Formats: sequence, structure tokens, C-alpha cells
Amino acid sequence: MEWKNIYRGMIMGASDVIPGVSGGTIAVLLGIYDRLITAINGILSKDWKKQLGFLIPLGIGIGTAILLLSRLIEWLFEHYAGPTQFFFLGLIIGILPYLFHEADAKRTFGMKHYLLLVIGAVIVGSMAFIQSGEPGVIENISMSTYILLFFSGIIASSAMILPGISGSFMLLIIGVYPTIIGAISNLQLDIIVVTGVGIVIGILVMSKIINFFLQNYRYATFALIIGLVIGSILVVYPGFPSATSFLILSVQTFAAGLLVAYILGRVEYKS
Repeated sequence: MEWKNIYRGMIMGASDVIPGVSGGTIAVLLGIYDRLITAINGILSKDWKKQLGFLIPLGIGIGTAILLLSRLIEWLFEHYAGPTQFFFLGLIIGILPYLFHEADAKRTFGMKHYLLLVIGAVIVGSMAFIQSGEPGVIENISMSTYILLFFSGIIASSAMILPGISGSFMLLIIGVYPTIIGAISNLQLDIIVVTGVGIVIGILVMSKIINFFLQNYRYATFALIIGLVIGSILVVYPGFPSATSFLILSVQTFAAGLLVAYILGRVEYKS
């Protein structure tokens, strides 16, 4: 068992609760994205024990963070949304040099790779202009609600595993985010199970697609992934704080994000 994946999973789980921040992005930041896709695709292979040794601690971390931190993240997002987003902004920007180094971009990237990078950035960056509105919690749960939650889980997890595209943001667009985050906070097992099954199916299907491209078009896929991460900067950026106190706090959290990125880069991307 790769037990250090518990802390990695907790970082991914905490980010998945926040609309605009992608768990796939965090996996890239942590240097485990390639390994994560391989592990998910290898569950049904002869090396399934090895893959589960990677995935189980990661899943424990993700689940623990979602259950324990959902209320905290909810509170931070309600009272300190800007500074919280500036922390993740610093995290994303700070790790980009390591991503280019990991891809060996100077040697492997040509014009087509940089074009893919720009395309990825534009695709994700354009999501910043999507108006999601403020959906409310679904009070009357019916069979049609369960069907909606199931397919919402599939869509969100398919997005979640792609760097730069936030599964929580997709749930917000669909209109079920408050319902699901409320269910997690209050342990409403029916909603959690139905959505969870959809999430598992979505992850399995999307991981196979991504694995195909990583195996056959590795550098092109990596270029697109870096573009998706760059595009997420625009999505996460909350705007310039108007209040002086929030400006100072945002600068501090942004610096903290850069520091964490530097530490993660030294630890996770060391040769």
C-alpha cells in the first residue's frame, strides 16, 4: 500500500468540493496523474493488487477529506471565497514550471503541441464566462431526482478526472451541487450512494479514454493537459478584492499557495 497517497487524496478531496478547482488538476500538481490513470485502468488486469495498493489509500484520503472538510470548505467558500480561491490560484501557478519540466517541453514540444496547449487553455478558460446561477437544494426527492443525480455523477466525474475542469462546477451548472454537498454534510446515504455510483462509472469510462491518448499520443496529451491547467487559472481567479482586509488576506493566501506548490514540486517532482 502506498500510504503517502492518503495525504495526496486529502488534497484532491478538499479541492473537489470547491467549484472551479479540479481534482484532476491537483493530481497533476502532485505528479501522480499519469499513475492515477494507469491504476484505474489496471483494476481488472493481472496487476490489480498493485493498482489497488495505489488507489485504496488515495480513495481513503479523498473520502476522508470530503466527509471531514465539506463543512469547513463550505464555510470558507461562504465567508472567505476570494482568499480561498487565491490559495488555489497560487498553487496552480506555482507548479506550472514543474509541469513544463516534467513534460520536457523544450525538447519534445513543437508547434502542434503549443497549439494544443492553447486550445486546452481556451476550452477551460471559457468556462469562467458560464453563468451557473444559484440553484437551491432539491427538497422533494423522487425517482427522477435519483436519475438526475446518477447522470450528474457520471458527467461530473468525467470532468473531474480531466485537469482544469471542475466536477463541482459541472454539478453547479446542472443545478445539483447544493443538494449533493448538503447530503455529504448531513450524511444522506441515498443521495450519496446514487451519485457515487455515477461517479465511479464516469471515472472508469473517462480514464480509459485518457489512458488511450496517453499511451499513443503522450506528448500531445501532456500539452493539452498543461493547457487545461493554465485555463483553470481564469476559472479559479475570483476577481480583485475591493476591501483592503480581503486584499491583504488574498495576497497572503496566494503566497501560501505558491509556497505549497514549491514544496510539492520539490517533493513530488524530484528526480
